[in-house]
Amino acid sequence: MKSLPTRRIALSATLAAVALALSACGGGSSPSSTSGGDTSLSAIKSKGEIVIATEGTYRPFSFHENGAGPITGFDVEIAQAVAGKLGVKATFQETQFDGIFAGLDSKRFDTIANQISINPERTAKYDFSAPYTISNGVVVTKSDNNSINSFADLKGKTTAQSLTSNFYKMAVDAGANVQSVEGWAQAATLVRQGRVDATVNDKLTYLDYAKSTPDSGLKIAAETTDKTQSAMVFRKGSTELKAAVDKALTDLRADGTLAKISQKYFGADVTK
Repeated sequence: MKSLPTRRIALSATLAAVALALSACGGGSSPSSTSGGDTSLSAIKSKGEIVIATEGTYRPFSFHENGAGPITGFDVEIAQAVAGKLGVKATFQETQFDGIFAGLDSKRFDTIANQISINPERTAKYDFSAPYTISNGVVVTKSDNNSINSFADLKGKTTAQSLTSNFYKMAVDAGANVQSVEGWAQAATLVRQGRVDATVNDKLTYLDYAKSTPDSGLKIAAETTDKTQSAMVFRKGSTELKAAVDKALTDLRADGTLAKISQKYFGADVTK
């Protein structure tokens, strides 16, 4: 006959085996709910909304017309269309850019739609959707200026630039003499008045300006070959949500929705 300690060991082993068998054949959903699986899409479906961070003061991407009324803009309409494809409501949370990534990290919202450009530093920390905006840098001159047709032609010319922008470096690297300005509006005015030869800026900024000011007398004289891609941003590991948003963007591109929204704000398709 086995000793008492031996019988206890045997009984413990038997109970452990039974528990293992029960866990293997019962409740297939239990392991996934406790193993830290990706719930990025199911959580949104469950609450019936996707919370989207955007600045709300970044015309024409996200803003309030005349400073009042509902939020609107290029990024806002793209995000609303994506939410529609996901079958949920788009809820916007206006956030200053300086804190927008921290808010995503702390789960204050599910994604960001605010012309966030894709770069290696960001992709190391976050998941990005397929890009819905593609742009590049441009040289803008007066319409009758035929002396500047490339970035190389900026050598020795005077450009108006914000000293904190990437376009300032582009102008300096091209050999331009830079006159400091506060932003695009001031730069465009100086070019129109002939007080500087050109300005280097983002193509989307110029297209928005050209659409609202068709008699500006300005033109794009040259463009960079490098493209900037902007997309929706998610916390790392949001695989299912990213896949669903990517499919939504593919469908919206195929049915012409992306192009229609782009034409509305820029007079051109900047989504491809």
